[in-house]
Amino acid sequence: MTAAAPDGNGPAAPGRDGGEDGVNDSGGNGVGDGGGEALVEGLGGPHLAHQDTADQEAGDEDTAAEPHTHLAHTWQEARQLAFECAVPIPAAPVPLRQTLGRTLAADVVARQDMPHYASSAMDGWAVNGSGPWILAEPGQRLAPHQASPIATGGLIPPGAKAVLRSESGIIDADDDGLPVLKLGGTAKPGDPRNGDHIRKAGEEAAAGDVLIKGGTVLNPAHLALAALAGSDALPVLGKAVVRLVFTGSEVVTSGIPAPGQVRDTFGPQLAAVVGMLGGICTEEVKVGDTYAEWLAALEDTDPAGENLPADVVITTGGTGRSGTDHLRRSVAELGGRLLIDGIAMRPGHPAVLAELPDGRYILGLPGNPLAAMMALSTIGAPLLAALGHGVIPPLSEVPCGSTIDADPGRTRLMPFRLLYGMASPAQHTGPGMMRGLAAADGVLVVPPHGVQLGELVPAFALPWSAPLPDASAAAAEQKPAAKRTARKTAASDGPVDWSALLG
Repeated sequence: MTAAAPDGNGPAAPGRDGGEDGVNDSGGNGVGDGGGEALVEGLGGPHLAHQDTADQEAGDEDTAAEPHTHLAHTWQEARQLAFECAVPIPAAPVPLRQTLGRTLAADVVARQDMPHYASSAMDGWAVNGSGPWILAEPGQRLAPHQASPIATGGLIPPGAKAVLRSESGIIDADDDGLPVLKLGGTAKPGDPRNGDHIRKAGEEAAAGDVLIKGGTVLNPAHLALAALAGSDALPVLGKAVVRLVFTGSEVVTSGIPAPGQVRDTFGPQLAAVVGMLGGICTEEVKVGDTYAEWLAALEDTDPAGENLPADVVITTGGTGRSGTDHLRRSVAELGGRLLIDGIAMRPGHPAVLAELPDGRYILGLPGNPLAAMMALSTIGAPLLAALGHGVIPPLSEVPCGSTIDADPGRTRLMPFRLLYGMASPAQHTGPGMMRGLAAADGVLVVPPHGVQLGELVPAFALPWSAPLPDASAAAAEQKPAAKRTARKTAASDGPVDWSALLG
């Protein structure tokens, strides 16, 4: 089911939020999601229908355009579409320091022997033959019974057979008063034997050996090994470069907001969450509520080339239908098309996913923080996974700890806490609240027909939380116990003693 594209004639007229928030989503972290809606029976059950009336361009005659209606995607449809619309970003070489946690696209091989020269494993003297040794200049070829000072890691000079540790030798004088090296200190008879304390060339790897196999998720030790092998960059699977656009002139970034202002909740968290979902945030910009600012923010303009071109632009606010909500109009002006224009879910139903002609995706999140996080989990997580060669985020099934009434036409996303093995919906989960999500273990995906106490419900883990136990998978793995014949006791007709179970 494909959402209707905007007409590009200006921002739509304000609408009402049909029960989710009750107030308009004008941008930033404002309250409300905006957008009028009604239930429509469609394929696969009831969907939410949005009724939009396009405003006229400045200077046009005062006549209203004909309203149009489209069906919002179901939660499952939106999630799947966001995953299937994207093509994985090709592998490319990335500077070594930036590859931590990335997936290697090809084997890393030794470009030469490792180490590529014989070196000393100790501070001391490189020696040729048995002592005492006549001292020679460092680095020169050693004749029999000659020695020269050497430090750990130093190049073994030609002719050297071993290294005498500094604590095993002393500098003395010969009969003519010339300095010579003799055994002393901790030295044992026969020290040093040929090869002692020398790191041979190729000891760790020979040229052409595979050091790290393709497909490996790179850790810090892998980076150090690649550096030893002489690599300055590594080929890694692509990840989406993300640009964040925060909107709303009423948003303040510090201190206590005054009446009419709201505190920025996206700045401290959104880049980190995108990183957890597999994206790479390279830029954050803040704009006001005018159409010109919106359009400039979505245009791919970086003349200085300071940032990598974005694969995904994520905006906050501006997805409603008021005069300050310019996302759809800006997408139309840039020649883009809407892939998702509303989702039959709460909170977060006005979420938008669009694609521009240059291949960039625009992910429009509602202005309310919880609604935005639910929209990001619904369509942002699958999109970033697909672009980054991943799989669609998994769902588990958990037993519900309460009865949840039906809400026809809507999937409800409810943060929950696991209590005694059951998912108990959290409190403080209004669209503009963060308290319930901050303490949650995951999010329930409640179907429109509701849930009974103890019923298994689909759920997903939060990007920062532990994986959820899957009750349905655990039940499937359990083997039925062998049947045993009950043994009748003499007191079978008497009362049952439950005290052992209560201890």
